[in-house]
Amino acid sequence: MDALKQLKKELKTVVDIYGAVNLMHWDMETYMPKGSGSARASQIALLTSLAHERFIGDGIKGPLGELIDLDSGAIKNGIDSESKKLVKEIWKDFHRASALPKEFVKEMSSAASLGQQAWIEARKNNDWNQFAPHLENIINLKQREIKYIGTKETPYDTLLDAFEPEMTTADVNVLFNSMKSDLVTMVQKISKSGVDTHEHILYQHYDIDKQWAFTEQVLTDMGFDFNCGRQDKSTHPFTINFHPTDVRITTRVDENNFMYCLSSSIHEGGHALYEQGMDPHWYGTPFCEAISYGIHESQSRLWENLVGLSKPFWEYYFPKLQKIFPENLSLISVDEFYLAVNTIKPGLIRTEADEITYNLHIMLRFEIEQLIINEGLAVKELPALWNKKMEEYFDIIPETDTNGVLQDVHWSQGSFGYFPTYALGNLYNIIMYTKANEDLPNMENNIREGKFLPLRNWLKDNIHEVGRRQTAKEMIKSISGKNLSAKPFIDYFKNKYCEIYSL
Repeated sequence: MDALKQLKKELKTVVDIYGAVNLMHWDMETYMPKGSGSARASQIALLTSLAHERFIGDGIKGPLGELIDLDSGAIKNGIDSESKKLVKEIWKDFHRASALPKEFVKEMSSAASLGQQAWIEARKNNDWNQFAPHLENIINLKQREIKYIGTKETPYDTLLDAFEPEMTTADVNVLFNSMKSDLVTMVQKISKSGVDTHEHILYQHYDIDKQWAFTEQVLTDMGFDFNCGRQDKSTHPFTINFHPTDVRITTRVDENNFMYCLSSSIHEGGHALYEQGMDPHWYGTPFCEAISYGIHESQSRLWENLVGLSKPFWEYYFPKLQKIFPENLSLISVDEFYLAVNTIKPGLIRTEADEITYNLHIMLRFEIEQLIINEGLAVKELPALWNKKMEEYFDIIPETDTNGVLQDVHWSQGSFGYFPTYALGNLYNIIMYTKANEDLPNMENNIREGKFLPLRNWLKDNIHEVGRRQTAKEMIKSISGKNLSAKPFIDYFKNKYCEIYSL
């Protein structure tokens, strides 16, 4: 067996182990009994450390070393260009993983599992002190991780690179700073517009079972394959994959908030289409993995916002919705409903935020994370700082930590560096959507008729199956012919909301 074949075989084994870890995580957040938390954390930690040990072991190191210099990353002669790209991406992962001791990986995994369970209880009980010791431990572990891997331009850059390769804190700050004033100004203009969007339409009683059935119909129409996936409920919606033929999503339902469930289902459905759209031939390798978390987020936000909040989308679905909920919607027009779902209004909760203020929520978290990682901000100071920044950004102060500093799951999992990718996804997706619209001249009419497969297939061909053959920056440049900037997104939301709010 040649080195590349041997490498692919061993990688598949490693990814299969991680698939078992993911299955445990999925169960932990959906159906696992409360009393099982400690045992599950131990099980996850063991399997994670075994996968890590195998990934940096001789089974990978040997064949990889025949193809690339393990120290410098210089490709050795004798392989074709596509294989060179594949090997380079494997080496990047190997190089980062090799810096982390096995016992550290096990400790980090256990801390994250226990931290997430503590966060769930703290959030339910509005008790920051219940979660704070876990977070302190996780932050200390992340600081150790940075030391093992090595500090880039800043310590935070080391963590950001794991989620958005080749994107730096400085890059993100430039993009966010170019957006911030336009976002704030637009929100202020909308607040003063006097336009009533009648958002109360969305906050009537909507039967939970009927909502659930509707979301599954929308997911099916989008192209989500329920033969290779499922939808369940969880505290925080998420998507998790074990193979392109097994991708699972979760959502949450509120009987008095219609979009609470639907927007989460569409969002996670966008993530799931990415995972189902990858080429299983390359399973186990970087060519069957997302380019970055930002590109992944571009897919979820594209479906949730650019499609799911569009006029053509509701021209198709609103008549169906009226038949499902006649007591709520029989006297409402599609124009009124479209206005309601596109309400721009500062709020406490990131996952419920509109497509303009959502980005401000991300900027707030990005600023706080930099202070934690680069400046050593103490955990005990987080609730007060969170509330201060909420007042600065939104002129709102959370009355509870549940609706404030405890609202996100990410820190409990050790996912520092993740948050910026959400806003980057919004910048990426408008560029992708614009190109898809050029390549599919009937796209808007297709959406108006409930035909989503042309768009889904375009994304599959141009985004999903690419795997990690390109970086996010390279993909955006190849799609648009330009370097990434915030301008297309700024132009999009100005055009859309100036029309809706008569600005």
